[in-house]
Amino acid sequence: MKNYTLRFKAVDKKNFDEVKNGLKIVETRAATVKYQPIEVGDTLVFVCGKYRLKKKITKKARFKSINAMVKKIPFKKIMPSIKSVAEMKHAYSSYSGYDEKIKKFGILAFWIK
Repeated sequence: MKNYTLRFKAVDKKNFDEVKNGLKIVETRAATVKYQPIEVGDTLVFVCGKYRLKKKITKKARFKSINAMVKKIPFKKIMPSIKSVAEMKHAYSSYSGYDEKIKKFGILAFWIK
């Protein structure tokens, strides 16, 4: 079992709070080499400024695209405060280089508890 640190920018503090409050139960990352080794049973340490939070991974899945992912996981479990899949895609696109990374590597989903 390993610990992996995931950082949220201060502007994304609401995402951190959703994890903390149990609203966001699936964390996603582009399936780059950095995140591929993360497995069920590992711990994600979420960091946002001075705030830290630990969650255990209970399930892991890899998808070729956001569309494939939302067929299996209700988008509200990933981004609780958004209203549509289109809005979710826009949020992913707002992260630098994310569209290209997802096209190249796919996307990982981690169920956290």
